[in-house]
Amino acid sequence: MPITYLKKASKTPQSETAAAQAVVTEMLAEIDAHGEAAVRGYAKKLDEWDGEIVLTRAEIARRAAEVPAAVRRDIDFAIRQVSAFASAQRASMHEFALGLHPGVTAGQRVLPVNVAGCYAPAGRYAHIASAYMGVATAKAAGVKTIIACSGPFRGGPMHPYLLYAFNQAGADVVMTLGGVQAIAAMAFGLFTNQPADVIVGPGNKFVAEAKRALFGKVGIDVFAGPSEVAVIADDSADPEIVASDIVGQAEHGHESPAWLFTTSRALAERVMQRVPELVARLPPTARDAAGCAWRDYGEVMLCDTREEMAELSDRYASEHLEVHARDLDWWLAKLTCYGSLFLGEETTVAYGDKASGPNHVLPTKGAARYSGGLSVHKFMKTLTWQRMTRDAARDIGEVTARISRLEGMEGHARTADERLAKYFPGQTFDRGAPVDV
Repeated sequence: MPITYLKKASKTPQSETAAAQAVVTEMLAEIDAHGEAAVRGYAKKLDEWDGEIVLTRAEIARRAAEVPAAVRRDIDFAIRQVSAFASAQRASMHEFALGLHPGVTAGQRVLPVNVAGCYAPAGRYAHIASAYMGVATAKAAGVKTIIACSGPFRGGPMHPYLLYAFNQAGADVVMTLGGVQAIAAMAFGLFTNQPADVIVGPGNKFVAEAKRALFGKVGIDVFAGPSEVAVIADDSADPEIVASDIVGQAEHGHESPAWLFTTSRALAERVMQRVPELVARLPPTARDAAGCAWRDYGEVMLCDTREEMAELSDRYASEHLEVHARDLDWWLAKLTCYGSLFLGEETTVAYGDKASGPNHVLPTKGAARYSGGLSVHKFMKTLTWQRMTRDAARDIGEVTARISRLEGMEGHARTADERLAKYFPGQTFDRGAPVDV
């Protein structure tokens, strides 16, 4: 039976992409041409910031003293959670050496990048959690130099709580820069003379587009878009909790999709009733964002079976996926496409966003079909190596010469010929027919 849409989105996350691309292309070209002067110009124009870009250790310490002890304890707790999970990820990655053929040894090394850029947005909220999600994970990976960026908060300096989080998580350099200019500064090594090898962290559509445009020059975590939430719910789910979780994620921004997959029409109708009511009770900034997000991007889909819900969920490949249903182990085994999975009513996306441990920088716009979120793996390079004896070079050399000539690559074949002639003078080998075209 076809899926029944009880509520259908009027927009998609791709709706605003083209305009952002044009703005970012112009900004990156200007920064590439004029460097730090262009970055300072954009900081002044877009964020009304003309103070120092790179914070001194003394300034960081002074601002940290402004953070109440209770806030420090909460941030420190969350950093420990994220660090512990990231450290376990790092421990799961192994180097090895393997004998592939008599005399042939090959292996892999697992090494961190040298410089990581970690971005946390400022904007309408103080994104404290984004600060330690990136930096603590890079630290657990063993990155030598971690450069952290966030913009001025509402016209003033960087928010002290966010700055404290950057510092406590292990940032080596902290810069007061936001938006496209922050991403470009880290990519080009402006103000630090250390270009980032990888840039990570969430941001608005302009930040996401800047990362996409610079990918290749630098590595990035994910191709990110507006934050998404999907909820799978059967008739055992609590509609009040489901509605609350949808609203909680919709407050991320005006373009944040929220999707409900359910086999219960009664639950769906109750959730659709409650979401606007809960949105109306939010403070003005969150109310505006969540209201627009639910109006334009919210969807409610009624399915006949849990298998249909699982298939539909995998098709959407949501950034965050909550399951409020019976038999959670079945869902864990069945679902394959999501950024991060939250099983059962007892957990929620907000826990993952702030303090439970797994990283909250996750793929959006369907990228969970082929990519996971931010982890120590994003800061690591898996490098291969090989070594062989001269006897082994006999077998490998013959095969290499023949395959190279079958491909028409005579230069490749002759690198094998030279070794065979040097190591085994006077011997005859089947090296294939030379390429003459």
